[in-house]
Amino acid sequence: MKTHLDHLYAQEADHPNDLWLTQPMGGGAVKELTWKQATAEIRSMAAHLASLDLPKGSKVALFSKNCAWWFLADFAIWMAGHVTVPLYPTLTPETIRLTLEHSESKLVFVGKLDGFEGMKSGIPAGLPIIALPLAPKLDAPQWADLVAKTKPMEGTPSRDPDDLATIIYTSGSTGLPKGVMHSFRTMAAGLCAVEEYKITANDRMLSYLPLAHVYERATVEIPSVATGMRVYFAESLDTFVADLRRARPTVFVSVPRLWTKFQQGVFSKMPPNRLALLLKIPFVRGWIQKKILGNLGLADVRLAASGSAPIPAALLDWYRSLGLELLEGYGMTENFAISHANRLGEVRVGYVGALRTGVEQKLLDSGELLVKSPGNMLGYYKDDALTREMLDAEGFVHTGDRAEVDAQGRLKITGRVKELFKTSKGKYVAPAPIENALLLHDDVEQALVSGPAMPQPYGLVVLSDAARARAKAGGGLDGITKSLEAHIERTNGTLNPHEHLEKVVVARDPWTIENGLLTPTMKVKRAAIEERYASRVEGWYASKERVIWE
Repeated sequence: MKTHLDHLYAQEADHPNDLWLTQPMGGGAVKELTWKQATAEIRSMAAHLASLDLPKGSKVALFSKNCAWWFLADFAIWMAGHVTVPLYPTLTPETIRLTLEHSESKLVFVGKLDGFEGMKSGIPAGLPIIALPLAPKLDAPQWADLVAKTKPMEGTPSRDPDDLATIIYTSGSTGLPKGVMHSFRTMAAGLCAVEEYKITANDRMLSYLPLAHVYERATVEIPSVATGMRVYFAESLDTFVADLRRARPTVFVSVPRLWTKFQQGVFSKMPPNRLALLLKIPFVRGWIQKKILGNLGLADVRLAASGSAPIPAALLDWYRSLGLELLEGYGMTENFAISHANRLGEVRVGYVGALRTGVEQKLLDSGELLVKSPGNMLGYYKDDALTREMLDAEGFVHTGDRAEVDAQGRLKITGRVKELFKTSKGKYVAPAPIENALLLHDDVEQALVSGPAMPQPYGLVVLSDAARARAKAGGGLDGITKSLEAHIERTNGTLNPHEHLEKVVVARDPWTIENGLLTPTMKVKRAAIEERYASRVEGWYASKERVIWE
């Protein structure tokens, strides 16, 4: 089989002058790299790494936000015979140190980062650093200087498909990060998407979700080098829409929170009811759809996907009304996100799709989903016991997710096996379906359902930016309160009696990566949130209010 390096050499030889990467440099400037230019930098950096005489297969860390040099450093590490250890660009110093020390990284590339001053203490003293372009000011060798003075590595240095290629430390919604090991073969399993969705060199993508996570590497980095498609990078949150408009992506993958942000941006300019009315008028519908998608930078998108967390059915329906069918998918770090996905024309709202190419599944009596994938990890680094617990003797990953399958083989995730909790009445509650119901309210952006050992479950919600602004305005709070009370009643009407929400608490502040309540891939950290509010729960239940504002 061809490894990622083999694909790189083919692009360098067959399409040397075609553009591959487009990187914003600040102030409106943009740097573009052809396959020949990009590979020349990779070759020089690989030669420099080889000159350091590190043992073959050494771990080399990559600590940066997404940028063109993230790709180049990754390939240089591989070309030099080493293993990439990516770090999320939002980690605490403690987690940075834990990851670098546990992985025994011999060197770290530091690139584009926000707030590096607060994170740099996590890099152990004496660990060599190479500064990528766009990195904070560092007293360390600079990528550009090293590339300029180092003769490029020649030929086509190869790697065995079963060599260890990367160790991905999971963000973890609970517990400490675990080092998931992937080979070139397991990473290449993601190329099934090229055939399934007919991705070609004519496609364009914007890279902005963390490259430290499998989702972005599986859907952007690896397919780009295999197909030759162009990749654009985002500069910042403030320039994101401009970056999208520059890229004009034909394939766009995102997470539910960003799809929600897009929708809220549209609603801030046009009330939902008025938009819904206009979309029902045949001779206006097409113009409205084109205008909205064009303003978002999504007018050229032929394939749109959502992953990493559940997406509300109402949000899927809304995008469908704009002529954009979001394809929800499902996967894990442990199988390089190669598990299940929807395909155009086969979507069932609320289901994450059918098996990807070469994937098998089982459902245990408990409802837990087991997945055997060509992308299955080699194991957890330095943890054989945990590997045996997650990956059984038949090669199935125990996902920890409860699921069901419809007659067409489409999968629905119904919650986490370990997230079930028991009320004081001895009844078990699965929080995920109730959380999805809460998210159907237009003003609710994030939701969590809890209540172990309480008579009934309760809901915690975070409002959208627009709703918080209305709440601060005169009379806005009362309107939102009444709307949430009505939503509780509607939601309870769809639930079994023991699942009825006792009340809903509106959190004062959003749950973010920065405050430790979301993972870097924007999953809710259930344990951290429950711990934050634990001391207040009894007081909430003592209140007669159905909706409580924190």
